[in-house]
Amino acid sequence: MSGIDSNSGSTGTALLNLGFRPFFSGAAIFALASMSIWMALTVFGWQSPYAGPAPVVWHAHEMTFGYGMAVVAGFLLTAVKNWTGVQTLQRMPLLLLFLLWLTGRVLVFLGEAIPLAVTALVDCLFAAWLIIAVSLPIVKVRQWKQIGILSKLVLLFASNLLFYAGALGLVSGGVRAGLYSGVYLLIALIFVMGRRVMPFFIEKGVGYEVQLKNRQWLDLSSLVVFLVFWLADIIDPDSFPVALSAGALFILHGIRLAGWHTPGIWRKPLLWVLFIGYGSIIIGFALKAAVYSLGISPFLALHAFAVGGVGMITLGMMARVTLGHTGRNVFEPPPLVSWIFVTFFGGTLFRVLAPLLDPDTYVLWIGISQVFWIAAFSLFVFVYLPMLVRPRVDGRYG
Repeated sequence: MSGIDSNSGSTGTALLNLGFRPFFSGAAIFALASMSIWMALTVFGWQSPYAGPAPVVWHAHEMTFGYGMAVVAGFLLTAVKNWTGVQTLQRMPLLLLFLLWLTGRVLVFLGEAIPLAVTALVDCLFAAWLIIAVSLPIVKVRQWKQIGILSKLVLLFASNLLFYAGALGLVSGGVRAGLYSGVYLLIALIFVMGRRVMPFFIEKGVGYEVQLKNRQWLDLSSLVVFLVFWLADIIDPDSFPVALSAGALFILHGIRLAGWHTPGIWRKPLLWVLFIGYGSIIIGFALKAAVYSLGISPFLALHAFAVGGVGMITLGMMARVTLGHTGRNVFEPPPLVSWIFVTFFGGTLFRVLAPLLDPDTYVLWIGISQVFWIAAFSLFVFVYLPMLVRPRVDGRYG
């Protein structure tokens, strides 16, 4: 029996059996709680005890390095075990890693009693430990093809460090550079993993024979152009080079996504959520080009990336991974799954499209999108938290 199945037959709670369980649970609950706080701040004028940068900066940081990193942690700790056959963190070490992540989320609300430098230290220790936990199994079996994934994880750590250096006044422009780098690195991870799994998921999940198109020239060129786009937007935000590279990425990834389309995806919520999420990132590139050419708000592109893209794809991946790794059938998700995704997509439309069409009621659209976000994650927690806490239905360990 392989190392993956060596601890079969667990009973009771399974929350600390494998990384996806605590981190997907924490990500979903945190997404719900943090958006409720953000709504209280933006819509109802709540005065937060938060000590640090402006609340909008807190919101941006926590969506990227709080929610986003929790999903990344849960996914990679689970995927690396599958890739290598080596057990990743479980039980007490997994609990301690999760508590480091959670502490980083809570400390900022303790006011002036906790210096921001302490929060930065805890948050960066979490990221550093995660890198080690993901790297050791890969190095042990010499699976060097995963170096690209590891490098992006290291760069996410560096981006968070840069953010805190900026927030502490040590690096001029560090806050923006760290935040945008974090978002773009999450997108880069989506592109890498999407290229690996989306065609496979679609071909296996639509219920009929289909062979999707992949092009090596597109994979390489889109990687190079995305690197140019990222660096250009950090060095000279929303400039002509940013618009030009964003336009090129809109075309390149549009070609890629068109090659992955087949009508059967629209009957499968765990497929169309990934397709729409990827499409939202592509729309984000078009909006990013329009910031320079048409003068629209840069925050529309940012939220197309972060909400429609990262948000929808992470929600879809959490839904799928949880089903598969708790012994359930990914081809027969719970009926409420469609409503979770539809609700979340509705919030994306109100956050990105509605302000573009009617910018005069911007705060109203933000408030409505927050309600949709909260509703979607409330449904996700209701449906998936019991699966994440309880043992696998097939009696295996994991």
